[in-house]
Order: sequence, then C-alpha cells, then structure tokens
Amino acid sequence: MKKSLLYLTIAFLFIACKQESNKEVTEFADLIVTNAKVAVMDENRAFTEAIAIKDGKVLASGPTKEMLRLKTDSTKTLDAKGRTVIPGLNDSHLHLTRGGRFFNAEVRWDGVKTLKRALEMLKEQAARTPKGQWVRVIGGWSPFQFEEKRLFTMDELNEATGDVPTYVLFLYSQGYLNQAGLDALGIDENTKAPVDSEFQKGPDGKLTGVLIADPNPTILYARIGSLPPLNGMEMANGTKHFYRDLNSFGITSGIDAGGGGHTFPTDYMGTKRLAIAGEMPLRLSYFLFPQNKGKEYQEFTRWMETNEVGHNGEIHLDHGYELEGGGEFLAWSAGDYENFLAPQPMLERDRPTWREDLKRIVRLHVDNGWPFRIHATYGETIHLMLDVFEEVNKETNGKLASKRWLFDHAETVKIEDLKRIKALNGGIAIQARMAYAGEYFVERYGAEKAKEAPPVKKMMEMGIPVGAGTDGTRVASYNPWPALYWLITGKTVGDFQLFSDENKLTREEALHLYTKGSAWVSNEETVKGTLENGMYADFAILSDDYFTIPEKQINNLTSVLTVVDGKVVYGAEEFSELSPTLPEVIPDWSPVKYFGGYQK
Repeated sequence: MKKSLLYLTIAFLFIACKQESNKEVTEFADLIVTNAKVAVMDENRAFTEAIAIKDGKVLASGPTKEMLRLKTDSTKTLDAKGRTVIPGLNDSHLHLTRGGRFFNAEVRWDGVKTLKRALEMLKEQAARTPKGQWVRVIGGWSPFQFEEKRLFTMDELNEATGDVPTYVLFLYSQGYLNQAGLDALGIDENTKAPVDSEFQKGPDGKLTGVLIADPNPTILYARIGSLPPLNGMEMANGTKHFYRDLNSFGITSGIDAGGGGHTFPTDYMGTKRLAIAGEMPLRLSYFLFPQNKGKEYQEFTRWMETNEVGHNGEIHLDHGYELEGGGEFLAWSAGDYENFLAPQPMLERDRPTWREDLKRIVRLHVDNGWPFRIHATYGETIHLMLDVFEEVNKETNGKLASKRWLFDHAETVKIEDLKRIKALNGGIAIQARMAYAGEYFVERYGAEKAKEAPPVKKMMEMGIPVGAGTDGTRVASYNPWPALYWLITGKTVGDFQLFSDENKLTREEALHLYTKGSAWVSNEETVKGTLENGMYADFAILSDDYFTIPEKQINNLTSVLTVVDGKVVYGAEEFSELSPTLPEVIPDWSPVKYFGGYQK
C-alpha cells in the first residue's frame, strides 16, 4: 500500500512538473527589443539591455541573450542599436480632443526658431487659404522662443496676411486680429468687450486689432468660436494627425482636461470615431468641463445620469478612451485663470458666489463617487478652495478624501496648503505654463517668487502624488520635451532662469512625473508608467540618450519608435517602414499638409 502511494505521488509530481514546464514554454514573446538602454523606471531606477513583450504587456526584461530565449519563429525582434528606451510619456493635462478637433485648421508656431519664419508661414498660408476660411495660430508659442525675442507688430501681421482674415492667439493673454479679421467679424470702435477685457484702441481712437484679456479670456474664446469650423471628416482626419504628432515625441497616454468652447459629447466626435473604429494610437482618459456659466450643476447632474466613470469607449485598448470625472473647471465663478500679463483675480473680492457654487458641485461629485480635478493657479485660490473641500469632507464623513481628486497648476501654492492637500489624500498636476510665460510672471511678481513656481520638489518630498504635463495646445506647446527641460533646468523656452537649484529635478525624477506620476491622475499607476513585468507595453525608443545628453539638447528629443499595447504606432529613421500609414491631410489647404504640426 505504501509503495502504491509512493508511485502515485511520483506520478502526480511528474505530471505537475510537466504542466509547469509546458506553462513556461508557452510564455514566448510577441516582440523583443534588443541591444538597448532600457530605463525600467522601477523603484531602483534600473537599466537593462532588452525587453520582451507578450499580449500587450511587458513579459520580461534583462540581457539581450536571455530575452532572445523567449523568441520563436513568430516573434518580431528589433535591434535598438544602443538607443535609449523609456516608458511611454503620459501628459496628465493636455487638451487632446480639442487639439485634434482644430488641428488641421491651425498654423502651429510651436518650435519655430525665428519671428521672421513665423511671419513667412502666415504669408504662405494666406496665399492658399480659400475664401470664407481664416489663417489662425491658436497658441502654443512664446515670443521668447524666437531669436528676435519679441512679438510681431500689427503692421507686420497685416503685411503678412493682407486681405485674408487672420487670428493669432498668444497664450490666454492676448489675441490679434488683422484688419481683414476685424472686418469679417464686424468688430469696430463701438463693439463692446466682455467684462474684464478690451478691444484695444490706439491714440487716434481706432482699433489696433489687439484683444486683451484683463484677465477674463472670454474675449479670446469667443473669437475662436466665431471662426468657420472644419467638417466631421476633417476633424477626424486632424485628430489622427495630431495624435501621430504626439506619438512622434514618445507620448503613449494623455489625460484630457476638457476646455472652454469644447462641449461634451458633440465636440469629441473626432476622437470618438477613432475609438469606435479601434484606431486609438494612445490611451486617453478624459474629464468633463462645464460650458454654461451658472448652469454647471445642471450640466454635471445630466452627465452623471447618463455617463459612468470608468467607461471605456475603446473596447480594443484598455483605458483607451475612458471617462475619469469632472474638471478642470467645476464652477466658472471659481476660476482664477492663468494670465500673468494681468492682475491676479481674487475670488473673495471678485466672485461673490464662488464658494456656494463650488461647494454644491464638489458635493455632487463626492456623493456620486466621481473623481474631480480643479484649475487653480494661485496659492490664495487654493487656500480658499481647501476650506470648501475640508467642509465637504467633514460633512460626508471623510468620503472626499477616499476618492481621487487633484489641483491643476498650483504655481504659487503655499507649503501650509500642501500639507492640507496631503491630509485630504489629494494630488497635483503641474504643467509647463511657466516655460512659456515665466518672463511675464517675473515681471509682475518678481524673480524670488518664480524660484518655486510651482514648488514641485517640495510636493514630491512631502509624498504628494504629482503628475506632469504641458497644458497644450494653447497656453503651451504639446511637445513634452521642453516641459521636461523646464523641470530639470528651471528655464523657459527662451532660456530665462526661473527655478532655484533646490527646486530643480533630476532627469529620473522628471521622467517619473511624466510616466508613473501622471498615471496616478487617471488611477492607472498599477498598470502603466514603468516597464516592469506585467505593466502595459507602452514605450518609446528615443532619438538620443535622455539621461546623458547636454541639458539643452533635451528640447530636441523625439521618438524613433513608439509602441502602445505592444503594437507600433509610430516609426522614424531606421524604423520608418514600421510606421502605420496615415490618410492624406484634409482639407487640401490645411496648414498641416504643408508645415506639419510641431516644427521639429
């Protein structure tokens, strides 16, 4: 009997070992990248030589020789030839759906080196723009990026564009209409500007064409909204090309913060078309931004009745097109804008209903289990908002602190309020707005205040979750690399020094904020943001070594191969043949057809 049991035990162990062996044998890779410098970005900030991918996730990483043991006849192998591989970048505050909606209609000055070239682009575009359409530059640039270090004059704008209506937006601070644009919109000396804004007049009492937000940007939003739109096919086409431009920088995820003049769900159709077709080339999470001042509560109530947080509209890609919550505006009366050319708005002085409006909407989110994010530029705003959040948290027995919520921007947040944010389990998403407007910030508030605007190092030291981004496409460019350069050096796109040495980040710290840090914002930090085993296979092979090149060259980095869910979504240089084909840009006069997007 004992002998029989022994034989049965041996047989059972043999079968179990055989099954385990077979299980191991089935774990072969779909894709292996070899001979690379792979930044895993785990807690040890480890580097390795190769990475193996299976079913859209990281199977393993290690020496090339070991990874090649996971190869079969059907495995695709790519030789990185020593190039650096990083986890895919994730912009935690980027207006993706709106950017795609308008992309094919806009001349992009992002990355243009000289004002001379910027004006030449306007002249060239004016020559091809059909009657009834406009030449438009809708943000994403700074005059300090130009060698000339100045804005254009209105004479230069009119000379470049002639009788073709033209609108140029500078951040959310000023807009510029040429004479043809003023005529087309019927704006004259008697036209009344919105509150806290101005149609500038010269000494002769005539309009100059300059639109000033002081600080209310409604005057700027309204001009954008009055321009002739693209049709549905053109918007969908532009969305594809915009997302391809993002992929070209190594972006594999983005978190959409809504936006003024961008209504859900109507204005999201370009991205929704891609999601329904299974063509999303990146993972996109989105927050809902109310459009009707004074009726925000009703908008959010309707959205909460008809939409579910966590719903993914891209069934072919995990977290491919997913609703996350409300924001970045919750109540318009609580918005403090970001216009450093104008005086700081003060909620208690300027917005008598802000507290009541905000509390009602935050309570609605908390009661319905919706995460939220909220725009707040100034420390004074954040201090007051925290009073509201603490009240709601107390009234709901800690329910607010049990859900994911965060501040956006926080350039001048105070240390005592960072402690309050941490106590409520909140986070912060910071953006590179200071890289594009830092010179104006210093002019108004002083160099000392700019040294920690925002105090990102202290946020991290306190253990507050922090994500990084651009706030593109209007108040900054959507290119992540100048944003990373700003975090590392503390310098603007014009190389003006802002940060103190104590507030600068290491390259590893900055990359962490742009990967796993940003994943926290959309509650995805357990599935993406590093290249550890089991994480999403979202990564980029870079044009140069981010970790060792001179700091200034970080601005010029691009991706030569971008992979999402284990699939190539972009390829350049030696990997160009792997890049999926895009449709031709439409309409035929689109600036993107002639200039592309970011001017690399």
